[in-house]
Amino acid sequence: MPESLAWFPDNLSLPESALPLLISTTLLILGVIALRVVIAGVIRRNVASSELRGRLLVNSRNALALLAVFGLVFIWGEQLRSLALSIVAIAVAFVVATKELILCVSGSILKGGAGSFSIGDRIQVKDFRGDVIDQTLLTTTLLEVGPGKASHQRTGRMIVLPNALFVSEPVTNESFTDHWDFHVFTVPFKREDNWPAAREALLNAANRHCESYLDTARKYMSKVGTARGLEVPSVDPRVTIQAPAAGEIHLTVRLPTRTGQRSYIEQAILSEVFLNNDFSAKKPKPEPEEPTKE
Repeated sequence: MPESLAWFPDNLSLPESALPLLISTTLLILGVIALRVVIAGVIRRNVASSELRGRLLVNSRNALALLAVFGLVFIWGEQLRSLALSIVAIAVAFVVATKELILCVSGSILKGGAGSFSIGDRIQVKDFRGDVIDQTLLTTTLLEVGPGKASHQRTGRMIVLPNALFVSEPVTNESFTDHWDFHVFTVPFKREDNWPAAREALLNAANRHCESYLDTARKYMSKVGTARGLEVPSVDPRVTIQAPAAGEIHLTVRLPTRTGQRSYIEQAILSEVFLNNDFSAKKPKPEPEEPTKE
């Protein structure tokens, strides 16, 4: 034997146990092919309708393919069982090593299937809040809005969230409707302040700013309520009273607004009300002291 082939193994034959399996596999494949040819010939000769003939040919082909698969599993079952154990061990190691990536993909599937939000929606996840500008299989990108939950100003910062967050954390979507939103903001007062006058002033200002589009918003909300099977909410501006703590009165303003104009209309109402009014409690002027008699 030449020296260049000295390293080549002397025995290249398959294990004896594999030879019957290969013979059985060959016979199975040949039998399925022969059966396929016979059935196809019978169908073509005896079925006149082209539509029915095509359907029978497809169904018979699929049935024979399924039969071949079951036959192969039956023939190679013992070897497949040994292979399955190895595959399971590899799969466990793969899952442990790529746990975070799998969670990100699962979160992407979850938010896509639930329709939680889309590009352009304003969402909040944990302490992260902003407008969605990009989505991938692993991440979601937001333009941050803040500071805090009550503000609607963009901070100029970009937040990249792993989609794994959507598996374990609730998502708040502030853009429930496409064209019109409900905006809510709170104005705090002390108990001794003239909050009844402030309530009236806020309600008048809200009605004045919303007057031009109230009918349009009402029709749109009615359409949304009918489509989603919800009770149609009232779109008229409201100012409600809350007492979160002793000595405090909070006036909560709720009004409809166009998408993207929540901050604008809030600032317009507050500027109009507080530039023209003073609701702070007036302290009584101290009485002049009488001169003491010596």
